[in-house]
Amino acid sequence: MTMWVFGYGSLLWNPGFSPAEQALATLPDYHRSFCMSSIHHRGTVEKPGLVLALDELSGAACHGLALSVRDGEEDEVLAYLRERELVSSAYLEKVLEVQLRDGRRVEAVTYVIDPHHDQYCGGMELEKQAAIIAHAVGGRGPNPEYLFNTAAHLHELGIQDAELDWLTERVRELTA
Repeated sequence: MTMWVFGYGSLLWNPGFSPAEQALATLPDYHRSFCMSSIHHRGTVEKPGLVLALDELSGAACHGLALSVRDGEEDEVLAYLRERELVSSAYLEKVLEVQLRDGRRVEAVTYVIDPHHDQYCGGMELEKQAAIIAHAVGGRGPNPEYLFNTAAHLHELGIQDAELDWLTERVRELTA
């Protein structure tokens, strides 16, 4: 059985593996949100940044990319993803059904936020998110770069995300 991974943030532009197939996909009952305080990749403990996570919300839908793992690479890819995504245990690894644009439904490894983790910060006003993102820097670089790369790749894929578009414009203003 083919292993799939659902990408909605940095996995869109930096999956860390070479997928056998990529397909636009929708994950029901979750939405993409800057609801995770980043103390490793895009911020520090002293000055946290924000990164995207999937926040559960009944009736919502997150549009992203399903990436299939090449036969025989499943263990290697899963180990890589766990090292990358589970660095602080704020994400939960789940296997969730996503619908591919062509109508297929597949089970995909998906990283969602643990709403009980102390890095969870869901419901924050967009203006406050922009202020944090504009000035944070972590081990993988500046927080604005993460936002801009994700927004650009969503646009390339034809995926609309009004919140990310607003944040992109606001962070550009704040960092100009």
